[in-house]
Amino acid sequence: MSNNIGDPGHGHSPAAWTAVVIMLVAVSLGTLFFFLDMPVLVWASAALLVVGAIVGWAMGKAGYGVNGSKYVAKEH
Repeated sequence: MSNNIGDPGHGHSPAAWTAVVIMLVAVSLGTLFFFLDMPVLVWASAALLVVGAIVGWAMGKAGYGVNGSKYVAKEH
């Protein structure tokens, strides 16, 4: 069953995947550094989280987002 009405996709794009991977690494490292009581690296991980969001936004603007000019949707 398919619902194509207003379906924006689910972020299956290079921009979304790159942002998610960077932010997942940031959260994982931040958790590890928090456990190891390394506050400077916890804050560095928080900064990496912001970098991941910016990279995803920039890639989306560069055409690698769901409706971008450089993105080709895969058939399901």
